[in-house]
Amino acid sequence: MKFTFPILTLCIGGAQRMLAELANGLTARGHDVTILMPSQGAINYELSAKLVRTAHDYQIIETDYPYSDVIVSNYYTTVPSANEASRNGKGLHIRMSLCYEPLFLPENHLSFPTYHTTQNIIVLSKWQQQLIFLLHGISGHIVPVGISKSFQNLHFRGSQSKLQVSAIVRRPEGGFSWHREQDYMIAHLQSLIDRYPDVEFNLFCPPDELATSPILQQLKTSARFRFYTPGDDREMCYHYNQTDIFVSSSTYDSASLPGLEAMKCGAALVTTYSGGNQDYCLHEENCLLSYRYENRLGYDVERLLNDSSLLRRLASKGEKQVQKWTWERSLSAFEEALSAIMQKR
Repeated sequence: MKFTFPILTLCIGGAQRMLAELANGLTARGHDVTILMPSQGAINYELSAKLVRTAHDYQIIETDYPYSDVIVSNYYTTVPSANEASRNGKGLHIRMSLCYEPLFLPENHLSFPTYHTTQNIIVLSKWQQQLIFLLHGISGHIVPVGISKSFQNLHFRGSQSKLQVSAIVRRPEGGFSWHREQDYMIAHLQSLIDRYPDVEFNLFCPPDELATSPILQQLKTSARFRFYTPGDDREMCYHYNQTDIFVSSSTYDSASLPGLEAMKCGAALVTTYSGGNQDYCLHEENCLLSYRYENRLGYDVERLLNDSSLLRRLASKGEKQVQKWTWERSLSAFEEALSAIMQKR
């Protein structure tokens, strides 16, 4: 089949990662896949799918679309042009909702109506499926995220002299990362730094975001944390493997790739409930999970710092239980969703 994916950017991020993996995976399965991208769109992932740049710096318009069987829109600003192209006979429009934008991004008066454009919707988790059904009456098809084969347990934790607690931070300027609750997480980790001087506390950040964020630069110069700026999966895998306890404070995610990746690499996960992570997080079984109102993030990290048997048990269970989260599974679920949509049509 011929697919067109209008994509504004493929910068580092879970949503962009999924788009790249699906486009490449469909290409590997013999489909004809075109990624349609503005001239200034960033690309931080390797692509095997065909890339076509538009003549516009930051947008995609209807006349940019080639004829195909299926158009897969994603971010809400790609929906209008994809829908117009579909109405003009350029392919069946399917909306892949990688995040539910109206709840955490500005201009929700613009993003909310885009969910009335098509009933053909793909979502990432049961929680997101329920959310969109409650608000719009549409039951989306679930296509779960996957974990790259690059991420695996390298089994060198026993050689480290200190326990390592790690988390990811992103550029807070611009208002696109408030749902990550980074200030909450940093405050809890800083309170532990004072009481656990023999523990290393690390923060991972995309290099370009650290370079352009005064807030993150100030945090780095405080010398309270060790900062790492992994540039690819190999480096990220190494840092996950350095980590004994991985901490996630996001309270709103359709899915959460970092938690899955850390677990696959053998780290114990301490996290807040974020909606989408309910599909793989089981409190006291493969992680420690708390709701934001409980204000328990630091307490849960401390539990693992003081209970090595619990830490090892959760890390082992987590690593085993996330093995099924592969991109091959995601691709199969995507093709099954496409088949169901076509049959219904």
